[in-house]
Amino acid sequence: MPAPSTSAQASRWIKSDGLIAIVRGNFPLAHLLAIAETLHANGLTVMEVTLNSANALEAIARLRVQAGEGMLVGAGTVRTAPELEAAWEAGAQFTVAPNFDAAAARLAQERDRLHLPGVFTATEAETAFRAGCRMVKLFPSDVVGPKYLAALRAPLHDIEFIPTGGIDRHNIAEYCRLGAVACGIGSALVTGPQQAMADLAERAQALRRGWESATHL
Repeated sequence: MPAPSTSAQASRWIKSDGLIAIVRGNFPLAHLLAIAETLHANGLTVMEVTLNSANALEAIARLRVQAGEGMLVGAGTVRTAPELEAAWEAGAQFTVAPNFDAAAARLAQERDRLHLPGVFTATEAETAFRAGCRMVKLFPSDVVGPKYLAALRAPLHDIEFIPTGGIDRHNIAEYCRLGAVACGIGSALVTGPQQAMADLAERAQALRRGWESATHL
């Protein structure tokens, strides 16, 4: 298995790609591997498997072996420091949380690993930033929309936000224009275990076009 990414390496990769494909649910392992292949073939190279998915740690380990250096594979819903350790042991190259946990943030800083805590308010974002998390997950972004991202970024210009929740092909360009360094995309991309790979490919292509349309302005 390739060496783990440092925080800076993972951060650069995510910002370069712009899209984090989030997989959550009870997917057979073979299906998860097929999802990764389809995403990669259609220009998405960052994938997050949430820990509340079936066999998540085994899946992350297998994805790392299959993807090699071609994809950045992370773990999501990593809420505590022990879960952080488990995700790293499985091979996760970055971790994402719906919450901010001081012990998890501290451990990630000590190990030089990228951990994206979930924040919603300016106070939560600043707390995470002071704990060393320059890049954070804005969650749930669908209840407030892209304009809320712009409002947060005005005073918190040195924090890098990754909005997650409710992002699809129709609004991803606006999130990009308003300052998202990347977007986390769940059910608008990976719909479930019954999804055909052709549908996944089409959704991946549409999201890529939306993101690129804003970055090339």
